[in-house]
Amino acid sequence: MDYKNLIDLLTKLENNASGSFLFSSNNRYSISRDLAISYVERIAIGLLKHGVQKGDRIVILSENRPEWILSDMGIMSCGAITVPAYTTYTEDDLLHVLNNSGAKAIFLSENFLGKEDIISAINRSGSCKKVIYFTRQDFFKENENNLSLPLSESSLEQSISVKEARITSLADLIGNTEDKNLYDKLESVVANIEGKDIACIIYTSGTGGKPKGVMLSHSSIIHNCLGANELLSKIINKKKQEVFLSWLPLSHSYEHTIQFYAVSIGAQIHYAESVDKLLKNLSEVKPTIMTAVPRFFETICSKIKTNINTQSKVSAFLINKAITLGEKEYSSMGNLSLTEQFLNQFLSVIVRKKIKKRFGGNLKALVSGGAALNYDVGIFLHSLGLPILQGYGQTEAGPVISANPPEKVKLDTVGLPLKGVDVKIAEDGEILVRGDNVMSGYWMEEKLTKKTIVDSWLHTGDIGLIDDDGYLKITDRKKDIIVNSGGDNISPSKIEGLLTLDDKIAQAMVYGDKKSHLVALVVPEGEFLTSWIKSHNLSADHEKIIESNKDFKKIFDNIIAKINNRLSTIEKVRSIYLIDEPFSIDNGLLTPTLKNKRYKIIENYRGILESLYARK
Repeated sequence: MDYKNLIDLLTKLENNASGSFLFSSNNRYSISRDLAISYVERIAIGLLKHGVQKGDRIVILSENRPEWILSDMGIMSCGAITVPAYTTYTEDDLLHVLNNSGAKAIFLSENFLGKEDIISAINRSGSCKKVIYFTRQDFFKENENNLSLPLSESSLEQSISVKEARITSLADLIGNTEDKNLYDKLESVVANIEGKDIACIIYTSGTGGKPKGVMLSHSSIIHNCLGANELLSKIINKKKQEVFLSWLPLSHSYEHTIQFYAVSIGAQIHYAESVDKLLKNLSEVKPTIMTAVPRFFETICSKIKTNINTQSKVSAFLINKAITLGEKEYSSMGNLSLTEQFLNQFLSVIVRKKIKKRFGGNLKALVSGGAALNYDVGIFLHSLGLPILQGYGQTEAGPVISANPPEKVKLDTVGLPLKGVDVKIAEDGEILVRGDNVMSGYWMEEKLTKKTIVDSWLHTGDIGLIDDDGYLKITDRKKDIIVNSGGDNISPSKIEGLLTLDDKIAQAMVYGDKKSHLVALVVPEGEFLTSWIKSHNLSADHEKIIESNKDFKKIFDNIIAKINNRLSTIEKVRSIYLIDEPFSIDNGLLTPTLKNKRYKIIENYRGILESLYARK
């Protein structure tokens, strides 16, 4: 089916039109596709009534929930441009997005109405004149005869003060929208939205500096959806709804586009309660497809390894045997002996089936994106029966560029380019991409756009190669490459990946640009640290133990020594510093997709990092 714009993905689905569609966290309420269409129309009409015009920018700041996508598509339906905002934004971050985009309005969940930094940013913004909020009311309910609305009066409005900006509830926005003339106007507006029109401006997560606004057109995202559909066609059940569990921030292009893909195939979309309750939600929702970032898989890998150590000898033996045979089956392309084949099948029933059940038991694909997945993590989870499909992309490419097809997974690669996406490797190793998925450019950054897209080729900033099967392999991030004092290029992500594979290391960051050798910051795994303190009858002052306890430090020195044996001379880590506070989104040291904000970590710990070079 041909789609002119993203609204078509919602309205032109041939089946499952009246079935369950969107589910709130903990399934407190759900909404059918038919009802979703009604809400999207009413949101769009409400915005048109308030003077919103084609090309106007409107921010959404909310946790993942049904109202997010309904607001998103409502904004797009009236020809306006959605500007997703991270819930982790500081006041200055939000102010930058509001002012840079020139947003006329902002959609807020009630969870952010009372936050002073959010309100302050809106007050300081020169363009944002309207705040539209949605509440916890269970107003999205199946009702064939009536479109139930939330209460329009709320004490929330009296509890905050937004200068110049008019505050209104979503209920008020979509109230009194029965005028046929308004529906006729909306129909005309939607019909005139072209594929080349900008659908959203997504600000990069800022791993290396100030976020930039990436302009993605309707056709860019549609192209990604069609490419994903082609890629996963062999595992998609057209007669039964697929089930997605959404937990990555919808403000990130990866989750944002994946959600539209779910819409395009008529899937159910469930919204996770929180990251902390993700495993619980997995077992409840029983998703068939789920997207995640490498950090999630690293954490799962670490938890499984820790759990193995607590099992009985028999159980631990069986799990380890399943891993060994799974790895052998993959590496030898299934060439197991008859005895090994029988044992492997037996272990699939008594080991792998139990592990898969922890993830709901129905998973067809766990799609990894946002950063490179460590091969050892991928093979470990694959060996335990978890279907890992590594992909690759970036916001500037809509975002998906390539992914592993389920029928032929190569864990050391990021798969084949999506249909219609051209990929080539430049002379310096940089990955170049061309296709309808590529962004229209950076918002208000013409010079940077021309520098990034040259002769229709997007310069990704990533280093890679294409193997004999046409699979793309990422070797490093061009901007993150460390160049030591000898002029050697070193991949920090490769070394960090090896460090965090150890179940005693939660996080790591390697440092050494223009230096003679590498050093690293290491965050010990929290449960290991707590149990070690308890077993040694020490007080729970983590910081002092990490700083001064030689026995504790020696454990990590030994780990580093073992890892160094797997590295070349220039890649070896000569010295480490153990830190008590993990890198997190809250302290500004991780991006919302859980990648190290390298420049921020270096900024925070520069003194400590430099002091490591003074050690003998």
